[in-house]
Amino acid sequence: MKTHPVRTHLSAEDFPQNEHLAWKVAEVATDEVEVPADTAEMIVNRIIDNASVAAASLTRRPVSNARAQTLSHPYSPGSTVFGVGGTFSPEWAAWANGVAVRELDFHDTFLAAEYSHPGDNIPPILAVAQHAGRTGADLVRGLATGYEIQVDLVRSICLHEHKIDHVAHLGPSAAAGIGTLLGLDTETVYQAVGQALHTTTATRQSRKGEISSWKAYAPAFAGKMAVEAVDRAMRGEGAPSPIWEGEDGVIAWLLGGPKSEYAVPLPGPGEAKRAILDTYTKEHSAEYQSQAPIDLARRMRGRIGDLDQIASIVLHTSHHTHVVIGTGSNDPQKFDPTASRETLDHSVMYIFAVALQDGTWHHERSYAPERAQRPDTIELWKKISTAEDPEWTRRYHSTDPTEKAFGARAEVTLKSGEVVVDELAIADAHPLGARPFSRDQYIAKFRTLAEGIVAPAEQDRFLDAAQRTPELKAGELNQLTFTVTDEVLARAPKSPKGLF
Repeated sequence: MKTHPVRTHLSAEDFPQNEHLAWKVAEVATDEVEVPADTAEMIVNRIIDNASVAAASLTRRPVSNARAQTLSHPYSPGSTVFGVGGTFSPEWAAWANGVAVRELDFHDTFLAAEYSHPGDNIPPILAVAQHAGRTGADLVRGLATGYEIQVDLVRSICLHEHKIDHVAHLGPSAAAGIGTLLGLDTETVYQAVGQALHTTTATRQSRKGEISSWKAYAPAFAGKMAVEAVDRAMRGEGAPSPIWEGEDGVIAWLLGGPKSEYAVPLPGPGEAKRAILDTYTKEHSAEYQSQAPIDLARRMRGRIGDLDQIASIVLHTSHHTHVVIGTGSNDPQKFDPTASRETLDHSVMYIFAVALQDGTWHHERSYAPERAQRPDTIELWKKISTAEDPEWTRRYHSTDPTEKAFGARAEVTLKSGEVVVDELAIADAHPLGARPFSRDQYIAKFRTLAEGIVAPAEQDRFLDAAQRTPELKAGELNQLTFTVTDEVLARAPKSPKGLF
């Protein structure tokens, strides 16, 4: 990896295009390096993982509405949409599938200077691959780039510190991945990356306070914008430049300011794209920083005994966990029993309480209104708080994978005065965790979430195709979806009439 210093440059400075970060990203995208076998293997896992959570969310209102919008844009050759037959304009397919994948907040994650769900790259890159008649090997190369650029930006450029939503890293990564997929030249990818960043930079209010369905729509929007940016760039249209480093660019006005400098690592020429191997998926449908606390709560239940005897619980954790999903956010909604699922998903106090009581976590039952409004749950929930611990913050930002941690130390004080303490640094499903996910676990996750939604024979067909992704020929990528019956689709709320 080569580290590139990135800072603001005045318009009067001599700052050649080949030194722009967007150009360096484009150079990575256009480097025809082979994809390592372990990278390709993990890409297949994540294609399965995305389909799993899309199946589970298929009949939810935001997904149904995004699908209804997309069905108004049929196109041939076009791209597939989870749940239905036919093909649709690729940017709209990326939109519908992106919402389905993100709705339950249940797919892969990477946390560093910023946080991200790199699997959000799959819907737009796959949609373009299907539409353009590319091969499975082309798709794998495109996804390797999408993950690489996403992870490298997340390692180095913090967005949330400046209240910018993390999908600002997704537009450029998806555009770069599409560029690799299509074999575009560096200039075209450069322009597409700049356009994608410019159109997908927004505030992070979507993840603050009363969190709405836009939390799922935001990454789908970024993917849709990436597809459109590539289309425009292929037609010769340019982007604001230098997009990150310009005098009125992203760094100067939206991030650290004109005097800030970032160090962005990117693969050098001929260096394989392996960043996907540093990412991790979720066993539980909750914000990633809740994964280890859920496992910790399950582990502590036996030691605590009668939960009615709990006086208080303090979760000592990283700054990020404390201020994003903990009491450091100062969001009263995180203690509201009538809050939206999206808000409860971002309340580690609620999540820890339910995991303690139930000893498990379910993507629907754990968020049901009747579950959140149980009097004993509310009582326990209000006894839980978070506190930042500098050591957990240091470990959160560590570049050493054996030290990096996203968990917490729980101090449970009983009414008797006894204190029960335990901690867990990483989730059980993490690659270094107690039960790391492998292909068998990804398949089991798909089977579990698709049960009662996708017919068993269709599950088998999809899983067979997905596991053969690198060998799929041109025209065969439409197999990387699933359909369901009209009866299943009828369970979804009927989408009101919009513009389309």
